[in-house]
Amino acid sequence: MELKIAVVGLGYVGLPLAIEFGKKYNVLGFDINRNRVEELKQGLDHTREADLEGMAEAMRLHEADSGRGLAFSYDEADLKDCNTYIVTVPTPIDSFNTPDLRPLIKASEMLGRVISKGDVVIYESTTYPGCTEEDCVPAIERVSGLKFNVDFFAGYSPERINPGDKVNTLTKIKKVTSGSTPEIADRVDALYASIITAGTHKASCIKVAEASKIIENSQRDVNISFVNELALIFDRIGIDTNEVIEAAGTKWNFLKYRPGLVGGHCISVDPYYLASKAESLGYVPQVILSGRHVNNSIAPFIANKVLKLMIQKDHKIKGSNALILGVTFKENCPDIRNTKVVDIYRELCEFGVHVDIYDPWVDAAELKHEYGVQPLSSLDAGKRYEAVILAVAHDEFKSFDFEKYHKQGAVVFDVKAVVDRRWVDGRL
Repeated sequence: MELKIAVVGLGYVGLPLAIEFGKKYNVLGFDINRNRVEELKQGLDHTREADLEGMAEAMRLHEADSGRGLAFSYDEADLKDCNTYIVTVPTPIDSFNTPDLRPLIKASEMLGRVISKGDVVIYESTTYPGCTEEDCVPAIERVSGLKFNVDFFAGYSPERINPGDKVNTLTKIKKVTSGSTPEIADRVDALYASIITAGTHKASCIKVAEASKIIENSQRDVNISFVNELALIFDRIGIDTNEVIEAAGTKWNFLKYRPGLVGGHCISVDPYYLASKAESLGYVPQVILSGRHVNNSIAPFIANKVLKLMIQKDHKIKGSNALILGVTFKENCPDIRNTKVVDIYRELCEFGVHVDIYDPWVDAAELKHEYGVQPLSSLDAGKRYEAVILAVAHDEFKSFDFEKYHKQGAVVFDVKAVVDRRWVDGRL
């Protein structure tokens, strides 16, 4: 059987995947966002994650009618010609930190309208163990009228995309695979092995593959929460957390995690999926939720620490000016999903501080739409600030003149511990 692959969802995960598969197979990149599809057809990518040369190559292969290559569509009808579907839609949480499966279920219902006998649906979206077979597959069965593992099959291969990382890219990261039957597991594994140069790891079942992904990010969240809690303690003691970590790091088996804001679509979200599953089984996870509580407290801590330092410098709080450098959830990346920098912004605003945000990586319209915050289009070198906060260590900020603002009396707070200590009043 000739493979025709549909990648459903063309964000940070789906687009790189569609491009790589498009170099070897006949691939349809599908997204319900018409603007996104039109952008990609023009060879553009606002996420800055795509290999644009590779995308252009894959699109040329399709246009040459070579039997492989990449095309894009927002028309559901175009999915009917495919026989292997890879779902890479978001799995967010709601305002109560409860898993929001609506994008996943809607994608599954859509596939139920187009799927045929013998087709395979592979999920990459991060979720809790059991979600694929207990939530997604029944949605496909209900809409299609087909029977699971008789008429159609499923697989799960958790995404391992690291936004902003141009070294550890899709093909260079080992891929976990799984399938709903031993034969489908082999088929899914062989499919990914054909593009992943780092190799694959075939899990024994879909639930194991789902769990492997969710604990990757939960483990990081808990580890970071430990050093964040140390930062809260050492601030009261009056010593620098990063200096303590450097000293402790002289022992070979000490893991040098750094304190910081924990945002993004993965680390700040995935633990809630695991916690929700545990609670549904009658177990309330202590460590996971404790880690989430600590990490969510860091943005308010930073804001209040800056306010205290401003008072120590005899600055009037209400009506003062503050500048936040960086608003994306990590450096050298335009991704603003679940950024905790906005929490610092809002906390300062509540005290009457006039806060400017500058980030050369951010899409201003997206930030305004998602958070109601309008960033500066450029910095005004002549404007005086009572506080300057380096929140995200973009490369563009390496040459920022922190010395000037420090000498003008501004509080300089370094969240990332990268600024020359001579010009810093406080850091996490």
